[in-house]
Amino acid sequence: MASDLEDTTAQSFSGTVHRSDKTILPPVEQLWKKITSFAFHRTGGDTDYSVDSTCSTNTTNKASGTSTSLSPETIDYLRKLAGDPGSNIQLYQTALTHRSVVHDPTTSGLIESNQRLEFLGDSVLGMLISEYLFRRFPESAEGELSSNRAKIVNSRSLAGFARTLGLGDHLILGESADHKKIRNSESALADAFESLVGAIYLDKGVRTAFDFVVRHVIEHVNFNTIVAAEHNHKSRLIEYTQSRHLPPPVYTVISEAGAEHEKTFTVGVTCSDQLLGTGTAQRKKDAEQLAAREAMKRITTEQSS
Repeated sequence: MASDLEDTTAQSFSGTVHRSDKTILPPVEQLWKKITSFAFHRTGGDTDYSVDSTCSTNTTNKASGTSTSLSPETIDYLRKLAGDPGSNIQLYQTALTHRSVVHDPTTSGLIESNQRLEFLGDSVLGMLISEYLFRRFPESAEGELSSNRAKIVNSRSLAGFARTLGLGDHLILGESADHKKIRNSESALADAFESLVGAIYLDKGVRTAFDFVVRHVIEHVNFNTIVAAEHNHKSRLIEYTQSRHLPPPVYTVISEAGAEHEKTFTVGVTCSDQLLGTGTAQRKKDAEQLAAREAMKRITTEQSS
């Protein structure tokens, strides 16, 4: 399904310009190199981060030298997805580690879950999809582009991409956790997919991350269906407030409930200090969508009465 537009997008992550004796990176790589260099060189501590000229970030834990506990099957699975993980295999192990491991009473020692990598992967994936949509739909306005991006990177879509990859079979879970439930959980699969994108970016750079996104998101059989069919309630609410010159909607976590690895969040959305709707889900972004849906339903009802 890849098109010339995708090839054009890919060039923004792979092309270099040579002037005199200097190799000049394309703008997007210059930006990411500056961001990662600034962030990683300020972290300090026991982890050494280095950013090379291809915007690939290599990580080595000097203190622990932790070896991987991934099975040969999972290592082979990762190799097929993203190439040889090499010395950064621990990074991919973290990407597959569900937070139930951290909070399991049988877990000994310090274990990091994939939540930090999920945070990074969410941003990387959002940037790559934004770049693709910007080029793929040159006539689309900002609101439509934002809406389409949200349709692609929400938990339902990401969980679908993860299921296609069989990612749930390779998650590392706490011994006392409900393995069957978590391996099929929409939120756990979506988090793991974003974490994997984050790990690929740190290990191999933005170009390889983009190649992964092209193969497993953009070329996904349901990509066009997702863009065409699924509705983004947050974008609808933003469009409504903008059309009436109102302040933008504000989303606030009202409450959290459940065990640490099975939390649910209740989010409220307000405009001009008026509560318009609430939503509850395992991911804050999904709770925000539900709150926006309730807000739009309320607005539509009030307008028709």
